Amino acid sequence: MRSGHIARLAAVTGAVLVTGACASPGGVAGISTAVPTPGAESASGSPASSVTATMPEATPTPVPRTAVDRPKADPPVQVPPPKVSKHTYVFPVKGCSVTYESRLLVLPKTTIWAGKGCSFVSPVNGVVDEVNVKNRWAPSTDRGADREGRFVTVIGDDGVRYLGGHLDKIALGIRPGLRVSAGQVLGQIGNSGNARSTASNLYFAISWKTSPSMWWVRRGMVKPWNYLDAWLKGNPTLSPSEEMRAVMNQTGAAPRCFTLCASKPQPTPTKKPTKKPERPQEPVQIPLNGAT
Repeated sequence: MRSGHIARLAAVTGAVLVTGACASPGGVAGISTAVPTPGAESASGSPASSVTATMPEATPTPVPRTAVDRPKADPPVQVPPPKVSKHTYVFPVKGCSVTYESRLLVLPKTTIWAGKGCSFVSPVNGVVDEVNVKNRWAPSTDRGADREGRFVTVIGDDGVRYLGGHLDKIALGIRPGLRVSAGQVLGQIGNSGNARSTASNLYFAISWKTSPSMWWVRRGMVKPWNYLDAWLKGNPTLSPSEEMRAVMNQTGAAPRCFTLCASKPQPTPTKKPTKKPERPQEPVQIPLNGAT
């Protein structure tokens, strides 16, 4: 009987232990997460306490920014203009301020306005072709070949002919066949030819070599202002040779004159009829003493 009672007591004690273990709140081993009972003390005599662990959210640690001294930019690199020719050109007026038309007026040429006495220079290396030192133009005739007054032409090494007209003077020593270099003075600007009633200027024209009798070719076949702009504003290698050859192929090397070709017609002088001289009458012989 006693042994049966002990067996029942052992069974009850085991059930209580199992039930307590299952009912314990979960947590970390050795750390209770149960809410403490007021007034309860721990085995050491201190009030029972619980530990609650709260993990903070992950926050990126700010990285301090270091001030960077940026180097100063280098000055811009001067890129040379595109080289389209092996020849080097210069603006045909040297040492003076200029203005000029950049549009077609009557002929494919331009008038470069500059002070009297300013230098007309060779635009490129070449050979002097024609030199006219005498101003033959007269308003009564207005011959086309004389309209540019005093002028010099140069056949450049690029094969192009350049004309500078309305000159006041031709530079000393300038003659046909003379070898000249770009920038060499050929004459002084004036207003000879049909520019005598205007301010001083340079008649500037681009063409190709022809016979001197074809003066209408000499006075301009290629529009020059794009090349003048380039030579004046920083592109000394822009060449008119390609355009010159294209125009020559289109018109022929010896085209006819179509614009401002005729001179002023001159009246034909009328011949006055010449009178034959009258024969003098022979003297009358008067007899002496009334004799007949």
